[in-house]
Amino acid sequence: MAEKKCSMTGVDITDTDFGYTLSLIGGKYRMIIMYWLSEHGVVRYNELKRMIGTISYKTLSVMLKEMEADGIVVRKEYPQIPPKVEYSLSERGASLMPLLDMMCRWGAQNRKTQPERSS
Repeated sequence: MAEKKCSMTGVDITDTDFGYTLSLIGGKYRMIIMYWLSEHGVVRYNELKRMIGTISYKTLSVMLKEMEADGIVVRKEYPQIPPKVEYSLSERGASLMPLLDMMCRWGAQNRKTQPERSS
C-alpha cells in the first residue's frame, strides 16, 4: 500500500499535513527557539533572549505565546517577587526535534563550500 502524499496537487498547502507541520516550525525564530530549548532543557526568558541575540523582546514574547498555544512550549511561572518564568519544550515539541536533527544532517551533507580563490 502506497504512503499518502503530504501535499497533493490542487490542494491549498495550508490544508495539508505538510502545511500544518510548517505552521508549527516555520517562521524566522520558531526552530531557533526549539533548538535552544532542546539544548538547555529549561530556560528563563532573558537567557533565551541572550542565546538568540537578534530577536526583540516583543517578538520573543509573541513567539513563546504562540508556541505555548500550539503545545510546543511549556511555560512555568513561579509565584515570587520578582516573577520567575521558565520555558521548556513540551513532549509534543520534543517530538519535532528529530525533524530538526534531519534538517541539520541534510545541511551538513549538502552545504556548498566556498569556492577556492585563484591567486
